[in-house]
Amino acid sequence: MSSQLVQLIVLAAVLLFLVLRIRNVLGTRDGFEPDENTPPPSTNGRRRFDVIEGGPDKDINDFAKADSPMGQALADMKRIEPSFSVDDFVRGARSAHEMVLMAYENGDLADVRGFLAPDLLSAFEAGIDARADQGLTVEAHFIGMREAKLTGATYNASSGHAELDLHFVAEMTSIIRDHDGKVVEGDDTTIRREVSDWTFARVMGSDDPNWQLIATGE
Repeated sequence: MSSQLVQLIVLAAVLLFLVLRIRNVLGTRDGFEPDENTPPPSTNGRRRFDVIEGGPDKDINDFAKADSPMGQALADMKRIEPSFSVDDFVRGARSAHEMVLMAYENGDLADVRGFLAPDLLSAFEAGIDARADQGLTVEAHFIGMREAKLTGATYNASSGHAELDLHFVAEMTSIIRDHDGKVVEGDDTTIRREVSDWTFARVMGSDDPNWQLIATGE
């Protein structure tokens, strides 16, 4: 057996001995094990704020004064459904606004029907049909959301019916063409603002977690 091979065997034995000693002293870990004094992270990536009983709820105070009618309505919703997060709702409403707006502009509501109350769905379909009857098509592109602000909240304790109002300011481009493809309005470089007020509703504490858009206005 060569001297080099003997040296490698001896070195491997020494390394194995050191590894076993270290494992005995430090133990082993599988994955991430937080310190027992470290609070668990939130599920949405933001730092978790525990609400002390009777204390302020930051999730509400970020959007409304606690003693205002809107703040009290939000507190009632959270009492009935503790998992309800105002911040998560507003974030979801921003995404829903873009999806619904672009679906209507592009004339295809297939992916957003679940967001729309029956009456509003019928109104949107009528608007799309009216454009089609005139031979008009729309090419729209969403640029971004300038503002999404919670402006109102109501809660009916007897029925559990909750409504949340939001004011949106979005930016987009759109081109309207006639049946010959000629541009009759807009262009792909001019950014226009779409300002609207939307109302979402659902029954708190129900098995259906989805909010529906029940009204829109300017």
